[in-house]
Amino acid sequence: MKAVTWQGKRDVRVEEVPDPKIEEPTDAVIRITSSGLCGSDLHLYEVLTPFMTPGDILGHEPMGIVEEVGPEVTGLKPGDRVVVPFQISCGRCYMCSSGLQTQCETTQVTSEGMGAALFGYTRLYGAVPGAQAEYLRVPQAHYGPIKVPEGPADDRFVYLSDVLPTAWQAVAYADVPRGGTVAVLGLGPIGDMACRIALARGAARVFGVDLVPERLARARGRGVETFDLRDFDNEKELVAAIQDETEGRGPDAVIDAVGTEAHGSVAARLVQQTAAVLPRALSGPIAERFSVDRMAALYTAIELVRRGGTISLSGVYGGMADPMPMLTLFDKQIQMRMGQANVRRWTDDILPYLTDEDPLGVDDFATHKVSLADAPHAYEMFQKKQDGAVKVLIKP
Repeated sequence: MKAVTWQGKRDVRVEEVPDPKIEEPTDAVIRITSSGLCGSDLHLYEVLTPFMTPGDILGHEPMGIVEEVGPEVTGLKPGDRVVVPFQISCGRCYMCSSGLQTQCETTQVTSEGMGAALFGYTRLYGAVPGAQAEYLRVPQAHYGPIKVPEGPADDRFVYLSDVLPTAWQAVAYADVPRGGTVAVLGLGPIGDMACRIALARGAARVFGVDLVPERLARARGRGVETFDLRDFDNEKELVAAIQDETEGRGPDAVIDAVGTEAHGSVAARLVQQTAAVLPRALSGPIAERFSVDRMAALYTAIELVRRGGTISLSGVYGGMADPMPMLTLFDKQIQMRMGQANVRRWTDDILPYLTDEDPLGVDDFATHKVSLADAPHAYEMFQKKQDGAVKVLIKP
């Protein structure tokens, strides 16, 4: 089959790879009909290269048709239409039973000290072949795949794999009071959808911050009050402008949907770039022990949120040596929640929104749809924020 493979920093290629097959009794194999290109994929493209191996198959936002199931997979059969969560979880262990599927004790990558295995996402998370491909082996298929009805286009449901539950958890963790206020830093796919969900769940005002005109325009079109970073000389001016809209105190919650590739911090960017070009024998240990993130968005969130408010982190951070302003966090009594989205914890809450009325705007959420062969160009376009790219779907 054909698949998108990682070959090096900013180097992805479509190659012929072996077809997946049933390896465990709880496996399934699905034929991919749509697969998303995620902002997290760009971390592999640019920043987390020390944890990648040439030939790794990328992608973790799949939807498709079941082709084959193992003997212990119940509730699924060939021909079923399914969305597959980006994490692999068993549904039976203590963590899954507690709604923490990202910490699944069956698939935890204990050799790396990490949580549940993920599709297409570095050796830290199991080096499981990903979903930007024609076919996908799905471990733990007795639990993970979400059956969806025939009829609507893939766009209606494909975001259940990542975008929707990640944005939903970001809003849930932010604990925005009904009638309250929330600022969302970063209006890429997750930040954009988090704004929509916050409004749908009763937030009175949502402030969105970005510097890409197309992203700002999309958010404004959904009722978000937008702030263009380019209009401010520094962080303090931005913080003051939003605080002026909240009686001087700041929003009740801030969602950081940017993460490790935030603008700012030239020194941190240099460290990331240096680690990415070192020999693999050096880059991995250095990145694991001494990695530094570009934390401008998180520092802004800490400064911006009101005293006693909540910060919700959905942007991926990977640093181990990052300074944190603990005095400010403690003095302002800030609550902070974070983590990979526990997909199956939220999907039953999200499904009622995926109706023909389309309150979250999923049917036209994708800005670009490309073939598998065009995936390398899509990565470059998305990384450089060209041609208004906000969300890309790959159609094998």
